[in-house]
Amino acid sequence: MSQYVSRLQRRSPATPSRLWLPHRRPRRVAMLSVHTSPLHQPGTGDAGGMNVYIVELAQRLAAINIEVEIFTRATTGGLPPTVEMAPGVLVRHVDAGPYEGLNKEDLPAQLCAFTHGVMQAWAGHRPGYYDLVHSHYWLSGHVGWLAAQRWGAPLVHAMHTMAKVKNANLADGDTPEPAARVIGETQIVAAADRLIANTAEEREELVRHYAADPAKVAVVHPGVNLERFRPAGRTAAARARLGLPQDALIPLFAGRIQPLKAPDVLLRAVAVLLDERPDLRSRILVPVVGGLSGSGLAKPEGLQKLASRLGIADVVRFQPPVGQEQLADWFRAASVLVMPSYSESFGLVAIEAQAAGTPVLAAAVGGLPVAVADGRTGFLVQGHEPAAYARVLRDFADEPTLTPRMGEAAARHAQSFGWDTAAAATADVYVAAAQSYRRRVRSLHG
Repeated sequence: MSQYVSRLQRRSPATPSRLWLPHRRPRRVAMLSVHTSPLHQPGTGDAGGMNVYIVELAQRLAAINIEVEIFTRATTGGLPPTVEMAPGVLVRHVDAGPYEGLNKEDLPAQLCAFTHGVMQAWAGHRPGYYDLVHSHYWLSGHVGWLAAQRWGAPLVHAMHTMAKVKNANLADGDTPEPAARVIGETQIVAAADRLIANTAEEREELVRHYAADPAKVAVVHPGVNLERFRPAGRTAAARARLGLPQDALIPLFAGRIQPLKAPDVLLRAVAVLLDERPDLRSRILVPVVGGLSGSGLAKPEGLQKLASRLGIADVVRFQPPVGQEQLADWFRAASVLVMPSYSESFGLVAIEAQAAGTPVLAAAVGGLPVAVADGRTGFLVQGHEPAAYARVLRDFADEPTLTPRMGEAAARHAQSFGWDTAAAATADVYVAAAQSYRRRVRSLHG
């Protein structure tokens, strides 16, 4: 059998005979993340939950003996061609376009250059070096589509966000996703051997909006690093480390500052609350932890100016993006994490906050109803009316036991979202993709 497999692997990578044995996991996966590097700081620019997702998933896949090579676009000069992020996880920097000054919207013009870089890296290896291609976001999907065909390997794709879903839930004044992206996403959905959806709702959206074959879509919930995000020390110690008042009501926003994430809804809700309850002004602090991103770059001082217009600048504290360890402290210090997003494929931040023992106040959109157990680990609000969020914040102000009680339930809830579980489920998707690919190629070639 070993001689037979070896003989197959010496054939051209485009030859369909080089297929996995049934039920065998891949040994090496080419993972593609064109527009954002796993080495970038989440919370600013285009770096966010997807960065965390790729980093954690790759490390956990390596722990179960699946090597991962992550291809990403080089964004500064002088970067080494490869960086070992962790044992079994290699990041490959690909030169594609100028290092700086490119927005995500400009990157489709650089996909040919990026694909060329991926092919160059592969050219030095034997046929069959990569067992599978796993692409993230639609830009990577187009590179993955070509690479998988050239290498004779299955393609697994994770959308993370979808243009049609975002366009149906735009914030006022936000910019719609272009038609080219919709067309690109539709092509990738048709080409992929398997699609990974974060939730059952996202699976239904893929089927409804993109005519995805339901049998090709697997639901795998993202995870949380339970060692990093835990209630240890909880509120008092975390507030002391961050220099925050011990007795304050602290509704926290953590994430990229852009209309889609709706940090303005939190500020407007705080203004409504203080109009009704001026006595709370002396004991409320509103941290906004994150950097400008996407369409938020068009008005870099917009949120600060809004706080001034609302008369709450004295209670709002803007903080730059922080590393994961310090982010965990911000979660522990908060009374409640507020996520009034217009669209979220899942909402990783919600699970991370709950794992740290913090309840979540969120919009009932996308995957947030999966991430947050309404009434038990937090509250879900229909719509984005600031008064509705203000009412919940008032409950946290008036009931001192609400945060610790819900926080305990939140920490228990988050235990079911470990990355080890997500990685094992993803590995199962890889096997299913290989089997699907084998059937498809056999049917094409008789």
